[in-house]
Amino acid sequence: MAEKPVKVLACGDVEGRLNALFNRVQAIQKKAGQFDLLLCVGEFFGTTPEAEAEWQLYKTGAKKAPIHTYILGAASQETVKSFPSADGCELADNITYLGRRGVFTGVSGLQIAYVSGREALQDPPPAHCFTSKHLSALVAPLTGNSKFRGVDILLTSQWPRGVWHYGNTPEVNTKFCGSGSVANLADHLKPRYHFAALEGAHYERLPYRNHVVLQENAQHVSRFIALASVNNPAKKKYLYAFNIVPMKALEASELVKQPQDVTENPYRFCSTDKTGKQRPSFNTTEEEEPAGQFFFDLSKKQGGGFRGRGRKREGDRRGDFQRDENKQPRRHPQPTGPCWFCLASPQVEKHLVISIGTHCYVALAKGSLTPLHMLILPIGHYQSVVELSSEVVEEMEKYREALKSFYKSKGARCVLFERNYKSQHLQLQVVPVPLDRCTTEDIKEAFMVQALEQQMELMEIPQHTDLKQIAPPGVPYFYVELDSGEKLYYRIQKHFPLQFGREVLASEALLNIPTRADWRECKQSREEEEESCKQLRDDFQPYDFNMED
Repeated sequence: MAEKPVKVLACGDVEGRLNALFNRVQAIQKKAGQFDLLLCVGEFFGTTPEAEAEWQLYKTGAKKAPIHTYILGAASQETVKSFPSADGCELADNITYLGRRGVFTGVSGLQIAYVSGREALQDPPPAHCFTSKHLSALVAPLTGNSKFRGVDILLTSQWPRGVWHYGNTPEVNTKFCGSGSVANLADHLKPRYHFAALEGAHYERLPYRNHVVLQENAQHVSRFIALASVNNPAKKKYLYAFNIVPMKALEASELVKQPQDVTENPYRFCSTDKTGKQRPSFNTTEEEEPAGQFFFDLSKKQGGGFRGRGRKREGDRRGDFQRDENKQPRRHPQPTGPCWFCLASPQVEKHLVISIGTHCYVALAKGSLTPLHMLILPIGHYQSVVELSSEVVEEMEKYREALKSFYKSKGARCVLFERNYKSQHLQLQVVPVPLDRCTTEDIKEAFMVQALEQQMELMEIPQHTDLKQIAPPGVPYFYVELDSGEKLYYRIQKHFPLQFGREVLASEALLNIPTRADWRECKQSREEEEESCKQLRDDFQPYDFNMED
C-alpha cells in the first residue's frame, strides 16, 4: 500500500500578521481540506504594537492557530525578545518554535532540517545569527551516516547564495543576496524542498539535480522556493502548498525521477584557480580582472566599415590592433607556442574575422562547409568550452544567440559542434542548415546513426546540463547542440575522425554536399575570402551586439 503523503503549507515572513495568515490558511483548508502542518520561515514576529497585540491573543489562548505551526527563530535583534530560549518550545497552542538549528522528524517520518537567523559577520555571533561552524556541527552527524540520502525539507530564513546559477533569475539584487554558508548547507543536505524568506520576494527556482550526469548514480532533485511576506502590498506569493511522501517511504526508482526542466546544481557553479584547484563557490570578495578591449581595424583593407566593438570609438589607427586607452589591458591566457586562433597571434588570418567582442570573436571558417559557416572563438588561449571563465562563457552565449537570429533571417536552423581532440584552441563551429532541407530530428538522427557506424555512441544529455559537469578539463570529447536545445556528447576514448562533424552535416541526408566534408578541399583564394567576409560582415552587422550604440 502506498504511503499517504503529508500535506504541507510553507509561509514567508509573517512579521506579526497572524490574523491575516491564519484567516488565509482557514480559507485554503476550507477548499482543499485539512493540511498536516504549516512551516514558517523568515521573521515570524513583528515589532509594532499591533503585532504584539495580535500575538497576545494567541499566547493567552483567546485565539488558536487552525493548524500545527512550526516557526524559525529571530532573524533580527529586535525580535530576539519574543523567544524565551535558544531551544525549541511551544510558544502557544499549535505554535511551536523549532529552535536555532537542528533536525525535526515528524510522526510520518518526514525529516525537516532548520536553521534560524542570519549568517554572522563576527564570532561570537549575536543571538539572532549563526556561523559556518554551527552549520558544520548540524551537517556532520547526518552526512556521516552511510545511508544518508538527504533531508525532505530544509528551512532557512536566509537565501542560499548563488541559488540562481544555472536557473531562472530572481527579482532581487543578487550581488548582496544570500548566505554562502546556507548554500553549502543546502549542497550537503540535499533537501527535496528548501524554503527561505527575508528578501520580500517570491522565487521558485527550477529544480536542480544532486548528482553529476554520467559520473554519479542518479539522486533526487531539489526545489528551492523563496516566499514573500504575509499580506504584502504587491500581492507576491507568500504561501506554498504541496504534498510530500517522506523520503524513507519511497522506492529509490521513484525518488530519483528527474523532471524535464531539471538543471545543474547551482552550488557547484565555480571555476578553477591557476593551481587547478576549485575556488570556493561563493567567495563574494573575489576580484575579477579588469576587461580590456582589442580593437581590430577591418575597414583598412576589407571595407565594410567595421571597427571592432561598435562604432563608438574613432581614435587614430595604429596598425591592425588598437587598445582602448581608457581601460586596463586584459591579460588573456596565452599559448605556450604558435597558435592559429589566438587573436593577438601573428599566425591568425585576420581577414577572416567577422566580429570582435571583449572576450570572444567570430570568424568565417577556413574552407567553410557553406558560405555562412562561422566559428566562435575565445580571444585568449583556451582549449575547450569547459576551461572557459564565466565572462567568456557569457559572451560566447551572446554570439550564439546572435548567430541563431542571423541564420533564422536566412531561413536556416543553427547547429553547433565542438571537437576537443587534437586541437589546442577552442573552435565552436556554427553551421546553418536550411529549414527546407531537413528537420531537427533528421539532424539528430544523422549524428546518432553515423556515430554508431563508426562504433561510437553519442549520449543525449539534459538541456539544462552544463558541459563542465560532464567533461572535466583535459578530457577529450565531441559535442553537438541542435536548434531545439538538445545536446549530444561523446567522450573520445582513443581515435576519432577529425572531420566527423562536417561529414555528418555534409552527408546526403542533410546538406547533401559530401565533397565539402574536408575543409582542405574547400579552400578559397585570399581575394575570394576577403570578398566573402566583407559581404558577411555587412549582413551580420544588424545582429552584432557589439555594434549597438
